[in-house]
Amino acid sequence: MSLQNMMNLPELKKKIFITLALLFVYRIGVFVPTPGIDPVSLATFFERFQGTIVGMFAMFTGGALERFSVFALGIMPYISASIILQLLTVVEPNLERLSKEGEQGRKKITQYTRYGTVVLSIIQGFGIAVGLEGAGVVIDPGWSFRIVTVITLTAGTAFIMWLGEQITERGIGNGISLIIFAGIVARMPSGAVDTFDFLSEGTLEVFEFVIVVVLMVAVIALIIFFETAQRKIPVQYAKRVVGRKMFGGQSSHLPLKLNTSGVIPPIFASSIIMFPATLANFVDIAALKVVQEYLQPTAITYNVIYVTFIIFFCFFYTAVTFKTDDVADNMKKNGGFIPGIRPGKRTAEYIDRVLTRITVIGAIYVSAVCVLPQFMNAKLGVPFYFGGTALLIVIGVAMDTIGQIESHMMSRNYEGFLKK
Repeated sequence: MSLQNMMNLPELKKKIFITLALLFVYRIGVFVPTPGIDPVSLATFFERFQGTIVGMFAMFTGGALERFSVFALGIMPYISASIILQLLTVVEPNLERLSKEGEQGRKKITQYTRYGTVVLSIIQGFGIAVGLEGAGVVIDPGWSFRIVTVITLTAGTAFIMWLGEQITERGIGNGISLIIFAGIVARMPSGAVDTFDFLSEGTLEVFEFVIVVVLMVAVIALIIFFETAQRKIPVQYAKRVVGRKMFGGQSSHLPLKLNTSGVIPPIFASSIIMFPATLANFVDIAALKVVQEYLQPTAITYNVIYVTFIIFFCFFYTAVTFKTDDVADNMKKNGGFIPGIRPGKRTAEYIDRVLTRITVIGAIYVSAVCVLPQFMNAKLGVPFYFGGTALLIVIGVAMDTIGQIESHMMSRNYEGFLKK
């Protein structure tokens, strides 16, 4: 009934069609190769990078990096530029002022993000071109190959960025997130085929398969619960008279998400911890080889350091993006206060204390989901990657997109997907 209601809305149906069409264009571009590469040597080369930062980036590109297509860089330069701009907003007064200027300020920051994306794409494209020349997978190495590769990869990333913005503006959902979502989901059919092959060959027992399926359903339900969990702080607004009208007097709440930092901490943690393993494949240094052994995904040292980094970045990114002083000041200006807490500094301290407590729970939850793939591969012998950053992104994007579809349907007085 909900799907029928969705198709009865011409505007929503058009948005969904545009979104699917643009995602289809993105998936076609994944298979368009960059010129000058030997595909056989390239496949052999990427086999060496399982469990490194290159393998993690390959997951976000949906297979474009292994094929070295025009979309090989994926949307990661845009994400990196966005994160850098967010962090600079805290320390740079001009950017902080722009972020508070409403729509015009956001447009200016978006423009800076685009420039940063192009710069990062040029740097990463040149680095990849030089690295592939050293790996012996280039048919005709030299400056002509480097220049063509940089131009091709930068244009590909700029086109993906444009596709994402078009999806956000004309389609449904967040375009950049949906492109990452499409890249991750594209790998799922091959994982399912591998699972049934293992099941038919007897490598994976039927009982183990049932346990894996039950565990997968439980983990997905757990992630949905934690991603929607909030700590609601009650807020009371004082009555005030403006002219002949009276405003305020109502009760509200300040929602604090349990996982305020989202998927940024595991992405940062993975990038840092996998960097030595990636560097060891390019540079022949004995010390790096030793570090690489200790930082294998199956090693206990890897998981301990990985969880430590995740917890650190959960607190760091929450502190950077959620300003308790600004929230308390805005609440005070609008005549709002937390019952039993004095407005101003005391309110900021109370919000900070509550945020710290729920961030502890959120960091433990994110860490548990991110180390789940190592546990499932080591203990249950699961032949595909399940859990981690990819699962958090897939579920988060799916929930956000369904929520936007729901709001469109409810605004037209149609019954949505969500039931009371």
